[in-house]
Amino acid sequence: MRVLLVKLSSLGDVIHTLPVVHDLHQAFPGIEIDWVVEPSFASVLQMHPGLRRIVPCALREWRRARFNATARAQMRAFWSLLRQESYDAVFDLQGLSKSALVARVAKLSPQGVRFAMANRTLGSSYEPLTRWLAQQSIALNPRLHALQRARQLCAQALHYNLPGVSSYGLVVPRANARAHTSAAASPGFPQTLERRVAFLMGTSRSDKTWPLSHWVELGERFNASGFEVCFVHGSQSELEQCERVAAQLVRATIWPRSTLIELAQGLMQTVGAVGVDSGLSHLSVALDLVHVQIYRFDTAWRTGPLDCAYQRSVFQPQVCSQASRQVTSCEGEAAENAHQSHPAHQAHQAHKASQRLPSVAVDEVWLTWCQCLDAKAASALSTGVARVAPSPLER
Repeated sequence: MRVLLVKLSSLGDVIHTLPVVHDLHQAFPGIEIDWVVEPSFASVLQMHPGLRRIVPCALREWRRARFNATARAQMRAFWSLLRQESYDAVFDLQGLSKSALVARVAKLSPQGVRFAMANRTLGSSYEPLTRWLAQQSIALNPRLHALQRARQLCAQALHYNLPGVSSYGLVVPRANARAHTSAAASPGFPQTLERRVAFLMGTSRSDKTWPLSHWVELGERFNASGFEVCFVHGSQSELEQCERVAAQLVRATIWPRSTLIELAQGLMQTVGAVGVDSGLSHLSVALDLVHVQIYRFDTAWRTGPLDCAYQRSVFQPQVCSQASRQVTSCEGEAAENAHQSHPAHQAHQAHKASQRLPSVAVDEVWLTWCQCLDAKAASALSTGVARVAPSPLER
């Protein structure tokens, strides 16, 4: 069987879709899986050995440069490449017109079928037209975690039972990376493993940020417990924020801007990461690191870490009356909806809503980190793997 997955963006959405590859291989040994994705995120898929072919698709870039000869030539080459193979199943896992178009153009085998979502799930973008461009549309529970949405769609379409445990399946290149177990020769804290933690402060949405003063206080606690804090950035503004926080810490390193593979290699040399709701935080989860994910509003149920004791999300609503809590909940939804609104209003609406949303306390994040670290140690001991670091609560 040969299958094509269409999930173009974004980084977090692509990562949440990765377990589908493992599911398909479990259900159909010998299956061949191709994936169409935006070039910016292709390197993440390159770390998955279960994919046969990755097909970069720069539709947004081509649309912006539609009258450019080079862009038009690249687009023609993409459509030609897409139709070189025949597929037994094509899945539009994005639910947007751009992904539906790609799925529609893909070539089917004589018995091949195109599948799409029949409805929107909470918090996700969806265009109803997409289900009419597929031959079969699959109805989904509207309240689904992002990790389960694509898994359930594919399982229902191809009639297989989902494995009990999901797997992201990423394998980081070993040139500059080290698996958690490679430095461990005996029980206890391995002396050769650096005590590093990554701060993932950046996000594309202002309403998801955490106050810089909170990052400073959290960094001080890590420093006091013997950890070096490593900062990751993807833009000039994020770099400036990292510099402001790092300048107030005793042990801090700002990593150079790098590719996603290089970043994954760096993260694998840390004990874990603390971050806001962002693609890089989701990457930390996929790499099986100790991780705490910070939310400004209660949407962790659909994008946060799932079913892992050493990966947890934190959300702290305001302590107030029931009526006020309802208002806060509405404001959280308003901020989420603003992300999907017209670009001319998106930034203003999200910023306005975020000003009234609570920020998680540093104590809550620190305690959650310590609990995650203990859970990771317990997991390592139960599987016979030496622990990567002692909990600060034990020091």
